[in-house]
Amino acid sequence: MSTSTPVPASGPTLTERERHVVDAVPKQLLVGGSWVDAEGGATLDVVDPATGAVLCAVADASPADGRAALEAAASAQASFARTTPRARADILMRAYELLHERIEELALLMTLEMGKPVAEARGEIAYAAEFLRHFAGEALRIDGGFQTAPGGGARFLVTKQPVGPCLLITPWNFPMAMGTRKIGPAIAAGCTSVIKPAHQTPLSMLALGGILVEAGVPDGVVNVVTCTRANEVMEPLVRSGLARKLSFTGSTRVGKILLEQCAEKVLRTSMELGGNAPFIVFEDADLGEAVTGALAAKMRNMGEACTAANRIYVHESVIDEFGALLAERMAELTVGRGTEDGVTVGPLIDEAAQHKVSELVADAVSLGATVLTGGEPGAGAGYFYAPTVLTGVSRRARMADEEIFGPVAPLTAFSTEDEVIAAANDTPYGLVAYVYTNDLRRALRVGEAIETGMVGLNQGVVSNPAAPFGGVKESGLGREGGSVGIDEFLEVKYIGIAMG
Repeated sequence: MSTSTPVPASGPTLTERERHVVDAVPKQLLVGGSWVDAEGGATLDVVDPATGAVLCAVADASPADGRAALEAAASAQASFARTTPRARADILMRAYELLHERIEELALLMTLEMGKPVAEARGEIAYAAEFLRHFAGEALRIDGGFQTAPGGGARFLVTKQPVGPCLLITPWNFPMAMGTRKIGPAIAAGCTSVIKPAHQTPLSMLALGGILVEAGVPDGVVNVVTCTRANEVMEPLVRSGLARKLSFTGSTRVGKILLEQCAEKVLRTSMELGGNAPFIVFEDADLGEAVTGALAAKMRNMGEACTAANRIYVHESVIDEFGALLAERMAELTVGRGTEDGVTVGPLIDEAAQHKVSELVADAVSLGATVLTGGEPGAGAGYFYAPTVLTGVSRRARMADEEIFGPVAPLTAFSTEDEVIAAANDTPYGLVAYVYTNDLRRALRVGEAIETGMVGLNQGVVSNPAAPFGGVKESGLGREGGSVGIDEFLEVKYIGIAMG
């Protein structure tokens, strides 16, 4: 058994450049175009998961602060809805340019508060910027229709209008991209918003709020509320009657609670929830490509992604070879603080996440799994876990049903196509699946049979701003990105015109 060797984490003292990047970010709430303190001056600490050290403190909003933000969004809605598509597109394009101009500083900021290596953080900033550019184009393509009534006595005019003030809730694992994926279409459609980032990673969203203000977004159109008491702050806003839409990315458990709250005022909802992605390798697959794809699907963001390969099914005739190749690649990864040169795997987000991964691995091993590499948390400060490959994972193991959200690749053998399709679909989730085969007919059969909103065929990454992202079953409702992403923020209005 081989294991990756963690790189010693830097001490809690930030470098001069790191301190400058942290200090440059606003630490207050963005409400009505102004940066304001939270009620009573309350603050929350932002912690570096690689060291456990406090980076800084930011405003910790109260329910009253949340209400003020939503009232600002509601007040700005009518005037913003009247802006031209070109004006909204120009704001998004300017913000796109600013993200690229500041990509190095924003990437470092993300690494400090979230842990992912700087190179990966840099990729996320570029990905986040693409949502702004994509929806700048979609703002110019909002369409409608005109037709003659079947009986000829009237005309049908169909238009699309902004849904109204939106509540946007984003997770900690992609703190910039999940923000632009929601704010981009909201602005493009003419909607105002209140956005609440995860309390673990507020700095990226505060930086984005500042960039949007600089890009020319009108006062009150984008409001940023950081807080630790998410339910206390957001539930009154959901039930207020002022908001008309909720877009949430996070756990299925929390998503279900929010759906119940939204029912009271019948809010439009977009839900991007949990995943339990199957990764299927058939006997005719190119194993080199499959291993590279598995590494991408598993290790993006240290495995802390709803799209991460959670259940890796490999045909019994190639599982030993595949497992050896994957373990070799995983063992070559370097674990450490994401700001250090050469580090490819950062820490998990917090101690609870590290503990859960340890529990899931221990459970799988107790049911007969074999550790090919890794299998243990890192020593010392920070919430590290070694990249791990397990083989012979029982379908009774907890990780067969629960999201791992860590750098653990569990392998299970299968023998027939029907068997693996049944296993892949044996979950309440349905976000994404990955299929590796060189048989075109099989690829189409399996792609159609798997119950997910997305399928990666011979590729380990499916996310693209120009493609619709979302799942079925308990993985969510609606789609983000693509040409349909803006429709989630638009209402269709029909105007009947009598011609007699």
